[in-house]
Amino acid sequence: MQPEEKLKAETARRRTFAIISHPDAGKTTLTEKLLLHGGAIHLAGAVKARGAQRHVTSDWMELERQRGISVTSSVLQFEHRGFRINLLDTPGHQDFSEDTYRTLAAADAAVMLIDSAKGVEAQTRKLFQVCRRRGITFVNKLDRLGREPFDNLHEVEEVLGIRTCPITWPLGQGQDFKGVAELFDPTWQRQVVGGDVPGKVREEIELLEAAGDPFDHAKVLRGELSPAFFGSAMTEVGVDEFLDAFVRLAPAPGPRIRVDGAAVDPMEPRFSGFVFKIQANMDPAHRDRLAFLRVCSGRFYRGMDARLPREEKPVRLSMPHQLFGADRQVIEEAWPGDVIGLFDTGTLRIGDTLSEGPAFEYAELPRFSPEIFARVRAKDALKRKQFEKGLEQLSQEGAIQIFHARGGGMRDPIVGAVGALQLEVLQYRLLHEYGADLMMERLPYQVARWVSGPGFDAARFEAEVDALCVEDRDQNPIALFKSEWNLSYATGRHPSWTWAPTAPVAPLSKRK
Repeated sequence: MQPEEKLKAETARRRTFAIISHPDAGKTTLTEKLLLHGGAIHLAGAVKARGAQRHVTSDWMELERQRGISVTSSVLQFEHRGFRINLLDTPGHQDFSEDTYRTLAAADAAVMLIDSAKGVEAQTRKLFQVCRRRGITFVNKLDRLGREPFDNLHEVEEVLGIRTCPITWPLGQGQDFKGVAELFDPTWQRQVVGGDVPGKVREEIELLEAAGDPFDHAKVLRGELSPAFFGSAMTEVGVDEFLDAFVRLAPAPGPRIRVDGAAVDPMEPRFSGFVFKIQANMDPAHRDRLAFLRVCSGRFYRGMDARLPREEKPVRLSMPHQLFGADRQVIEEAWPGDVIGLFDTGTLRIGDTLSEGPAFEYAELPRFSPEIFARVRAKDALKRKQFEKGLEQLSQEGAIQIFHARGGGMRDPIVGAVGALQLEVLQYRLLHEYGADLMMERLPYQVARWVSGPGFDAARFEAEVDALCVEDRDQNPIALFKSEWNLSYATGRHPSWTWAPTAPVAPLSKRK
């Protein structure tokens, strides 16, 4: 097969998607069952596994296993019916929504998992809005009594402003849940639902046929229609039907936008990709650091040289890995849509672009303003070195953000987090991975904005307004406020200044 044909064929069979949900909607359980039904694992673990039970494949961090929650994104890859699936499992907890945003940037589609009894919950509506243009709905936990199927679909339409088209329909719920009916045949034509179907369900299906939105694959790909599925991940009902339809519904890898606005087609023969996540110490015995790279165009092969905009010389990509939770194996090549792991010695950062040929950059991944701040110190002065190294590595992962007093360097740094659970994870990982215990002093600030504008002087601004001005990792000034009122007061006094909730894109020269 010619190289162009091979590239086209391999790209067409890739499906890269993320699963997002509210906490406790059953996301990690669904992930496990998809892997099980896809033949990737032979025994699915219970999420709150204890003792001799297996732990879930995607929750590899000890803290995740203790809490029974996901606090990091993980990557799982498997084959199903000739398709190569890259499944990105994301944290459900809202305290880790920034990690989820970055993971969504690497995915071509998102499965929005909804608890049948709770519907679309308030704390993750913002996340669901992000993936509304490429979202597929899965209503879970039909083995328990919940809301009516129509109510859940209506709420998705209300919250996201996108129509839904059920592909499967539940046969009852709770103790009466008998399975799901498939409403379409393999050519996406409505089919007659046969078998023993309760009268109420038959009426619902007839109502769908008369008043529901018709299936339109073009609308799905344009983000104007969300295919909807029902099932129970725990009892594995509806999972096969979802997986079989998903690989035919979800988009193959598409073009990616560069910083300069140009689109890069996956069929571009030169390799390119971007780093959307960095994870240190996945293997505690080796203290390694892995960069998760989404391949966007061309063929990636082991040992190739690629350009990194911040480096003047090429970077050798010699040890690429295929990922499966915490497990990994060395691979020889990868194609657009694939997510691979690269061993990193500290060269790479989240948002970096690697490419063959002239260096360029894909659009910057957002860094959001934190809402919780704390001043941290090493409990043991002799562990200062480990403390600083751990803070630096965890900030490079995007787990926290570090801010410094103006010109103060790493002396008494301030850490910023989106949620309180991130600070717990920081304390746990610093102690268990770097041997550095820390003292944490919570600060009274709740709002942060990156500030720029004519005549901005940090010291004078602090005296004028009740705020604290510090610097981020790129020496950009950021102002911390105690409340939204304080921010409003400051913006009212200086309407010509820019108050950005996300960090400015640093010029390449500044990122050295």
